[in-house]
This record gives sequence, C-alpha cells and structure tokens, in this order.
Amino acid sequence: MSDSSSASARPEHPAEPGDSGSGAPQSSLPAQSCAPSSAQSAAVQPFVYLGRQPILDRNGALNAYELLFRGGPQNRADVFDDALATAQVMTRTMGQLGVQAVLGRHHGYVNMSRELLFDDIVHLLPPDRFVLEVLEHVGFDTAVLERLAQLRRSGYRIAFDDVNALTDGLRRALPYADIVKVDLMQTERAALPALAAAISAEGKTLIAEKVETREDFEYTRDLGFDLFQGYFFARPQVLRAPKVRASRLALVRLLALVAGDVGIAELENELRSHPGVVVQLLRLVNSSAYAPGRPISSLREAVLAAGTRQIARWAQLLLYASGRDLPWASDPLVQLAGTRSHFMELAARSLAPNDADFADAAFMTGIFSLVHVLVGSTPAHTLERLGLSREISEAVDGQRGELGMLLRVAEAAEQGDDQLAQSLIVQAGGRFEALTPPLLGELNLWASAWFSAYADG
Repeated sequence: MSDSSSASARPEHPAEPGDSGSGAPQSSLPAQSCAPSSAQSAAVQPFVYLGRQPILDRNGALNAYELLFRGGPQNRADVFDDALATAQVMTRTMGQLGVQAVLGRHHGYVNMSRELLFDDIVHLLPPDRFVLEVLEHVGFDTAVLERLAQLRRSGYRIAFDDVNALTDGLRRALPYADIVKVDLMQTERAALPALAAAISAEGKTLIAEKVETREDFEYTRDLGFDLFQGYFFARPQVLRAPKVRASRLALVRLLALVAGDVGIAELENELRSHPGVVVQLLRLVNSSAYAPGRPISSLREAVLAAGTRQIARWAQLLLYASGRDLPWASDPLVQLAGTRSHFMELAARSLAPNDADFADAAFMTGIFSLVHVLVGSTPAHTLERLGLSREISEAVDGQRGELGMLLRVAEAAEQGDDQLAQSLIVQAGGRFEALTPPLLGELNLWASAWFSAYADG
C-alpha cells in the first residue's frame, strides 16, 4: 500500500483452500435485508475490510487484482449474499480506501451477480479501471447476454468466473466475454488442453485460477494461459480502513430528491446535512471518469461534477452496503462535523453577505476539518485524495487564510472559550470584527438546531 495511515495491507489468517473470492451460493433474501454474518458483526467494529488477490502475467509481473469481500480481519470469504458483498467491495474501494490506494495503476476485478449486472449502480465503476467478473452461477440466458453486450458497448471488459467445462451455454456466451477464468480445481486435467484451446481460438484472454503449485503454473503456461491467480503466487491481502457510517434515511431522502428531478440547489441543500455522504461523494468524483479538471471548492461543484445520475447510483450503492449501521445522531464526531460546517457557513454569510462562494467554501472547510479523524488518516493525506481547492486545503491543514481563521474561531466557540474567540477576531481584524459575542452565541445555537433537525436518520 502507498500509505498505511489510511489503509493497511496485512495478510492475516489463511483463507479456505482454493478461495479465489468467488463467494458462496447466492442467498434467496434481498440484498438490503440479508447481510453476511460477518457483516452483521462488523456493525460494531471500527474498521471495514477488503481483500485483494494478485493476478500475474506469464513473467510473474503483477497485472491486476481481484477484489474480495472480507467481513473482518480474518482472511476468508464469508459471503451469503453476492450482491451485498459486491456492493460493500465497491463502497470500500471507491468511497473509503480509495481506488488509487487499492489498485495503484492496475485493474480491479469485481464479482457480479445477476442482480448487480442489471443494476444501474454498476456504472459507478469506471470501465478503464474495473473488469466485471460474472459469477459462475449466473445463467447465460438471452437477457443476460444482451446486458453483457450493452456493458461491453459502454467500455467494460467482461470476465467469466470459475469455468470448468466447454458447455453449450459457455459456447453461446463466449462472444460476450473478453476474459475467461478457468478453475483448475474443478476442471479435469485431461480436459484442460481442449478447453484452453477452444477458448483461445475465440480470441479470449485465459486466466488460470486456483494455481496451487509450480507444476500447475508451468503446465497452464505451456497450454497458452495468459494470466495466473492462486496461492502458489500469493494469498489475498486484507486491507483495512476506519468505518464511516452512512445514514440510511439520508440516502433514502437523497434518492427521493433525485427521483423527483429536483434542481442542483435542492440536492446541494440535502447533502449539506449529511457530511459523511459528502466525503464519499467527493471520493467518487475523484476516482471516476467524471473527475473535474480543476480542484473542487464548493459542494455545488461536486454535485455538478458527479451529476444527478451518478449521485443516485452512489446513494443506491451506499444503501445496499449500509447493513445495520447506526444513525448519524449516534456518532458525536459526525455531529460535530455537521454542526461546525453550518456554523462556519453562517459566520461567513455574516462576514460577507453577498459572497456565496465564500460561504460555500466555509461550509466545506467545516466538513473537512474533521474528515481525517473520521477516516483515520492525516489532514494532508486526506485532502490530497479529495482534490479540494488550495484555500480549503490550507485552512484545514494549517489553519491559514481567512477560512483558517474562521475555523479557529469555530473551534473556540465549540469549546465555549469566548475569550479565545474574541482574541482571534481582534487578531484577524477587518470584517471579522462583525462576529460579536452575541452573534457567535446565536450562530452556535442555529448550527446545533439545524444539524439536529437532520440527524435523526
């Protein structure tokens, strides 16, 4: 990993033999109501976990990673609902650890159940970074093949998982795939040459998975396999990041607004009351093909950069993955971030009534002044990953500039230290002198009341 402060790569206990992350049979229960048992216990854990297993080329060089659900530090795949597990893999990769931290410059293979193949949230995965790996129990009926063709036209590469025989269904589906992963443990050794030859003849990339020994590697390489994955090379690593909860009610509200085709201003207003969702939205914007070409300096810019459809997809994905998380109001750190951000916005409006950009930047500064604590990193590293404007970054990491001074005043007001707050205001001078003690007290009350009204999710 590039920075162990935000995510630590740590091989833990061995996974079950042969586990390449394909998961267990799909549950018959809906994804949002059936969490893996390990995910249920994760509700009281301070961290989220993600597995990744290297996929290597013929020379042993790293080519890609398969991303795997992990419900805890134990390196095993306790998956009872494929859709939920993949949703959590997506949110942890894109919204918590970050694509760059997880994948570097390589591609990520993400397992796809039939349910997720047809869900619009699949488009949150940038096609230039992710391969969609169709699980072995997905039937290749006409609807699935049409959907695969559609996804390929959108730029995605499609991999078929755990192939072990050249069935009629596989022959019919091969034109819709780019990559085929052959399960060495489930394939009869005598049938392997013909299977590999038939797939290669169709121009598909061949991956040998569950390669356990040097003999397996050399044999499959001689048969013409292109890529390799298995315990002979490396067991999955378990990556860890501090857990950031998302209010289910907040996400439902957000989806309802998008469904109602509201304007940018209404979306922005709703997002303001849920700082954790804003954090993950910015991660999404900066890890996708929709990333802006310049730093983001307001929530409105983040909304415009993502677009309402992407915001809806992200809210759906977070709702999928939220499990049994506690409401925002139970997290004092989230409450502090929300109250502080609104206090700073109100204070900025008092200082510059006609400068909406300054008020927006003050709000963003308030949110991100505590994000490094929420995600267990340093201010500099967290801000670097979010792509914020220089003024906001300098205010959060060093308390410089007018926004930095406003942050210092907000912190003093939170602590009830009126003397320090007034000393800072005198030091700043100029328009800061409008922040009189009675006004600061009023702003604190308004900010607390505002956040409490929205934090009942």
